[in-house]
Amino acid sequence: MPTDRLSNTFSALADPTRRAILARLALGETSVTELAEPFRMSMPAVSKHLKVLERAGLIVRGRAAQWRPCRLEPAPLEGAAEWLENYRRLWEERFDRLEVYLRELQAKDDTRLASKKIKEKSRARKK
Repeated sequence: MPTDRLSNTFSALADPTRRAILARLALGETSVTELAEPFRMSMPAVSKHLKVLERAGLIVRGRAAQWRPCRLEPAPLEGAAEWLENYRRLWEERFDRLEVYLRELQAKDDTRLASKKIKEKSRARKK
């Protein structure tokens, strides 16, 4: 079954190693060897992570003699950010409505409490 680009992007981003690789590539193009340095894994394992990122369109790998440069491809990240932005707006609107509702409840409680205190003071004066 074919997977859509957004699903590939999120699947690739689900792994912390791949996110770390993307963070490094955000600083600029670098070699596979340099990308592998901070990780305690074999080169074939790093290569598997790079293949996932490449299939998702998040990186582009090249070849210049012995140097195997990788660079970040931001377009899929932009698509994911746009998708997430829609939900961020939705949740902000819901939280704003919840805040208004909670303030209304608090105002009602404040009114009841003030009314109760007035009644108590009135009773205390009568005694």
